[in-house]
Amino acid sequence: MAASTTLTVNYTRIQTLTSYFQHCRSKRWINQKTVNRRSPFCQSLKRHAATVVSGTGLAQQIHKEVQSDTAKLVAQGNRRPHLSVILVGDDHATASLLGMSSSTIFRPSSVSQEEMLELIDKFNRDRSISGLLVQLPLPEKDVDGFHIVNIGKLCLDQRCMVPATAAAVWEIIRRTGIETVGKNVLVVGRSKNVGMPIAMLLHSDRNHERPGGDATVVMAHRCTPLPRLKELASLADIVIAAAGVPHLITADILKEGAAVIDVGINRMQDPVTGKLCLVGDVDFEAVKEKAGFISPVPGGVGPMAVAMVMKNTVTAAKNAPTY
Repeated sequence: MAASTTLTVNYTRIQTLTSYFQHCRSKRWINQKTVNRRSPFCQSLKRHAATVVSGTGLAQQIHKEVQSDTAKLVAQGNRRPHLSVILVGDDHATASLLGMSSSTIFRPSSVSQEEMLELIDKFNRDRSISGLLVQLPLPEKDVDGFHIVNIGKLCLDQRCMVPATAAAVWEIIRRTGIETVGKNVLVVGRSKNVGMPIAMLLHSDRNHERPGGDATVVMAHRCTPLPRLKELASLADIVIAAAGVPHLITADILKEGAAVIDVGINRMQDPVTGKLCLVGDVDFEAVKEKAGFISPVPGGVGPMAVAMVMKNTVTAAKNAPTY
């Protein structure tokens, strides 16, 4: 998260800002119970600049909730939530699972399809495993939210395992207090595991079994002509960038004060150092001067997506059959 810049402002300016924030509170644009502009999760960079939403800070909130839920579940005599991860290749990275047990199974890139299917079937049948990170788990163990049953329930506004990245975006919006009801939302990207689920969450009825955002949602993608993208962006109160195109969203196409959530993760070579660095789909430095809220890359949606996988694992453990 960028450090805030100290500014000298006159008395009239202070009065104006005070009136503005009082208006925001009255409209519930900023949820004081979760995050505000003085919160460690959001930091105002300088006058006229966007509030930078720290996904790392919000993820820590969810970590504490997951730890508490796990402790309560175990205290009630239930099995400790267990997440299994099947990795194919040579990446041996592991995650901290917040009080849950875990196992990581490594298979070489030469593993056969038959062996992988047998392993998945074995894990799906194992009652001690609550969640499974792989392409084909049972619906109730699908903590990444990609199974067709979960996607179907998502489209029908039913309770389900929401895809982790889409859930991360939803939680960022919800916990930051960004208003969605009646707002115009532009989702740039139509992937079935990110763009589509995000659009489903934001457009659906907030009074349904799985509450949504009640927003007016438009989707754009790689075949959307640039002039049309600019037109749509200029009308959007919220822009979700998930196209996988570095710096696709620029300041000149955005509405003043829009909330911008950057889902993109792109590796680019730094022109000065020559080293590879991570950048999003948003031109962060320019857009932060015009937007109302903005999530950074890295440190935005990424840590929140990991946190949502952990939250989904606890939910799977709670919903597990008791036979």
